[in-house]
Amino acid sequence: MFNPHAVSLSGLEHSAYVQFSVLALSSIFFLVDPFAALPTFLAVTAGADAARRRKMAWKASVTALVVLSAFAVAGQYIFKMFGITLPAFEIAGGIILLLIGLDMLEAKRSPTQESTEETTEAAQKEDAGIVPLGIPMLAGPGSITSVMVLVGQAQTRWQMVAILVSIFITAMICYLVLGNSDRVARAMGETGVRILVRIMGLLLVALAVQYFVNGMVDLGVINKP
Repeated sequence: MFNPHAVSLSGLEHSAYVQFSVLALSSIFFLVDPFAALPTFLAVTAGADAARRRKMAWKASVTALVVLSAFAVAGQYIFKMFGITLPAFEIAGGIILLLIGLDMLEAKRSPTQESTEETTEAAQKEDAGIVPLGIPMLAGPGSITSVMVLVGQAQTRWQMVAILVSIFITAMICYLVLGNSDRVARAMGETGVRILVRIMGLLLVALAVQYFVNGMVDLGVINKP
């Protein structure tokens, strides 16, 4: 896993940029996970035409973009305001991501991302694009936590740019997946979606453990592997 403090040779700057960018995009995308949100989105937009589905998908994606970007920009100030250290956030984030990842291994959405009550309420709303589709279903506690941990690790301006670009790419993918939800669901099938969610869940569990280990290393509890 990428450790920004370990990069010291100027010749590795490009490699370090790629590593951090891949880490940022994968961790944010796995937490937002538009494919796992497909069944809920289809249930919420049942009976709606293609134009209305795309409109709700756009609102949900833009909401996730704004919320996650806001936490990315304000992340350092939040750490200072509440006196939260990066190791503490890494350990707490690792636990949250582990719980979400374990649910994803069972091919289901975690209650931290959406609850039954929120899904039922969304199905009854005229327009659920912002709440609860945008937040908390896409931009939920897990994705916000991941962004905050990445911000805490960022040491340079280009790393912050990589985080913001990763959020933007994730939001655009969300729009493409949800905006074409009926086509994506038909192409992948229920089995295909479940397999993909389980694979992403496995990767997320590994990421959660790495966050936890990084926090313990930063606290000096264990030696760096």
